[in-house]
Amino acid sequence: MSARNPLLDVQHLTVTFGGSFATPAVDDVSFQIMPGETLGLVGESGSGKSVTAFSILRLLQPPGRITSGSVMFDGRDLLSLPEREMREVRGARIALIFQEPMTALNPVMRVGDQIAEALTVHGRGTHAEARTRATELLDAVRIPDAALRARDYPHQLSGGMRQRVMIAIALACEPPLIIADEPTTALDVTIQAQVLELMRELKARYNLALLLITHDFGVIAEMADRVAVMFKGKLVEQGPVREILRHPAHEYTRNLLAAVPGAR
Repeated sequence: MSARNPLLDVQHLTVTFGGSFATPAVDDVSFQIMPGETLGLVGESGSGKSVTAFSILRLLQPPGRITSGSVMFDGRDLLSLPEREMREVRGARIALIFQEPMTALNPVMRVGDQIAEALTVHGRGTHAEARTRATELLDAVRIPDAALRARDYPHQLSGGMRQRVMIAIALACEPPLIIADEPTTALDVTIQAQVLELMRELKARYNLALLLITHDFGVIAEMADRVAVMFKGKLVEQGPVREILRHPAHEYTRNLLAAVPGAR
C-alpha cells in the first residue's frame, strides 16, 4: 500500500436503529485516515461517534444495522468480509480502546494473562512468549513493577493503570490503526494528561494511525492532525486541526470551541 493511499477510507456510512423510517444514528458519513495520522472525531454524547467506531469493526448490537456505505481498510471492504476474516482484523489490524476499562477487562483474569491472550488468539507466539511480551508491554505503557503488576486483577489497579492495560492490549499485535473511544473521560485531569502523553509517545514509537473519539476539543487540539466534527449523526465539518481551530465554519463547531478555555 502506498503511503499516499488512506489506511482507512469510510464512505457514505449510514447506520439505523429500528425500522426503515427510523432516523439514522450515523447519516452518510465519509472520512479517511492516512497511515500514521491522528484523526479526531469530536461531538457531544449521542452524536454518533461511538456508533461509527463500532460500525467500522462490525461490533454493532441489534437493532443497530449498517444500511449503506463502505469501510475500506488495507484495500478490503470490512463490511463485506466473512465474520471469520473480520475476527482476524479485530485486535491484530485494528484495535479498540474502550471508554471504561472496568467493563472491558475480564474481572476474574490477571491483567498479564489478558494481554497475553490478545497475542495467542492471533497466533503471535507461544503462551510463555506471550507472557513475557505482556510484561514488556506493561513496561512500555509505564506501569511500574510490570512483572509484579502482571499478576494483578483489574480491581487491584487504579483507573489510570487500568486504562494503561487497555492500551497495552491494543498495542499487543502492533496494529496499524487504533480506535480510542473517549479513552480519558473516566479519568481525573492529571491522569488524563499522563495517558494522552503516553498515547502520543506510543503512536510515534509504533507509527500508529489513531482514530480518537472525544467530546473534548481540548484533547483534539492537543492530539490530532485533522478533526471531523459530528452533530446529530452527520459530519458537519472536517479539516486540519489548526485550520478549524482558527476558522470554524459551522455554528456547532464554534459552540464546541467556545467551551474550551483558551482554545481560540
